[in-house]
Order: sequence, then C-alpha cells, then structure tokens
Amino acid sequence: MIWVTFFISAAILVLASIKLAEYGDAIAYRTKLGGLFVGTLLMAGATSLPEFLTSINSLQQGVLGLAAGNMMGSNMFNMALVGLLGLIFYKQRVLRRVAMRHTLTASLATALIGLATFFILADIDVKIGWIGLDSLLLIVAYIGGVWLIRSNGPDNSGAGEEELEDDSSIPKLPRALIGFSLATLVLVLVSPYLVRSSADIAEITGLGTGFVGTALLALITSLPELITALVAARLGAYDLALGNLFGSNLFNIFTLGVTDVFYLQGRFLGAIDPQFALTGLLGLLLTAMGLIGNQARLERRIWLVEIDALLLVVGYFLGLWLLYTRGIGI
Repeated sequence: MIWVTFFISAAILVLASIKLAEYGDAIAYRTKLGGLFVGTLLMAGATSLPEFLTSINSLQQGVLGLAAGNMMGSNMFNMALVGLLGLIFYKQRVLRRVAMRHTLTASLATALIGLATFFILADIDVKIGWIGLDSLLLIVAYIGGVWLIRSNGPDNSGAGEEELEDDSSIPKLPRALIGFSLATLVLVLVSPYLVRSSADIAEITGLGTGFVGTALLALITSLPELITALVAARLGAYDLALGNLFGSNLFNIFTLGVTDVFYLQGRFLGAIDPQFALTGLLGLLLTAMGLIGNQARLERRIWLVEIDALLLVVGYFLGLWLLYTRGIGI
C-alpha cells in the first residue's frame, strides 16, 4: 500500500506540475515576458514548487533529513538532466546552441549553492526573530540574483523566438491564472502523501530518509523539470529548457532559506546534519560543470556523444554512489 500511495501521489504531482508549467508559460506569453525570464524565473519557480512543498511537509512530519536531501539532491539531478538533454539531442548540440547569458544564471546558482553549503558547515548561530540570519542572507542573495538576471534584458529567446501565427490554443490570462492557482492547490494537497510514503519507504528498505530524499524523492519532484525541458527542447526552445534547469538550482537554494520561516524549532540550516554539505558540494560541482559546458563550446565528441553532457550524467551517478557508500542520511 505504501508503494501504491507513493506512485499515485508522485503521478498526480507530476501531472499537476506539468499543468503548472503550461499555465505559467501562458501567463508569461500573455504578459509579454521574455523567454529567458520565463525559463530562469517563472518556469523554474513553477517546476521547483514540488521540492518546496515537499520540504515544508517534511518539516511538519519531523523528517528533517528528507527536506534537506530533497532540495540538495534536486540540484544534482537537474544538472544530470542538462547532460541528458545533451545526449538525447546530440545532433542539435544543445549546450552550444543556447545563449551565453545563461552563464549568469549558472554562475549565480553556483554561488548560492556554495553559500548555502558554507552556512551549513559554519553553523553561524545568529537569528532575527526565529529565522536564522544565514537563511535571510540566502533569500536576499536570490532576490539580488533575480534583479541581475532581469536587468540583463531585454530577452527574446526560448519560446519567444517564434511567434505563433495562431495563439488561440494558448489560454487567455484569466484562465491561465485560475489554472495556475488550481495546479498549485493540487500540489499542496498531494505533497503530504508523497512525503509520508517516502519516509515509510526509507524505513522498510533500511535506507535513511536523507538518502531517499537525495535520490528517490529528489528524482520524483524533479520530474516536472525533466518533462518541461524535454518538451521545450523538442520544440527547439533550448534556452527555455536550459534556463529552467539552471534557474531551478537557483530557486532551490532560495527555498532552502524560505523553509526556515516554517521551521519553528530553531535555525533550519543549523539543524541540518553537516554531512549534507557533501550533497551540496556535489550539486555545486555539477552546476559548475554545466557552466563550463555552456562556456567552453568544445567541438570534440566521443563517437556521437557530447563529452560535457556525458560527464554530467556520469558525475551524477558517481555522486549518488559516493553518498550511499559514505552513509549520507542512512
């Protein structure tokens, strides 16, 4: 029954997240927002909402390792998806087709992941009210990053590159706003079931909630990013696909700080086991590798395989192996 609950709640989460992304895209189109803004901020925020809601529910159910592993593990998985896109769409050479300005998003994500990992290890016990100063600094850093990304416009990349001759298939703004809100409500309702079943699976399999959060739950809550990125890439909107994945890593660190608002037993980052810093460092390393892949634009391949894309995928699985053998969260 536990596995049935897990897979049903995961399926509902994925479907709701897809609708969330679709209506978010419609909102962006109807409000004339640029493609980079859509991929990096709006779409990233929409598809990363499951991670945030799942982590909040993890706190409410007292499974702190699941909350930390979910967000940190999602950063790793998002970069594996960047590599997967490069392997699937090898003819298009995705990392070489996207705009160089994605380097700003990737650089900001790398900086924020590094900052979050530093705070976990440094354990700076300073609070403003009940919220840790370190969490507040992560929130401020994210807001500053959003301002930098937005101020580097205008942008007409991604989905906006090709104007639709007939936009009747795109929901009008009022319908898009209602659909977006309903999809969000579904995510709020289904997240507790996903968290509860994940914690039960961790117990019956002998795996720790931290490792389940890093591997299994992070994979499930990142499926919306996977589906959105694949659909965007098939449409040729490579900037939208890559912006969504890099932007999701940025948004995940923002949610790490916001989660502290809902954690009333002290500082959230201070309560995270320092061993999760290894998960954070792996996410940082993979994000940096994705940044290098976007910057370097290497022309050499191994047969038909992009070297940088392959390294991202291999690096992800090696990272999971390292976390498991080190007993992170077990």
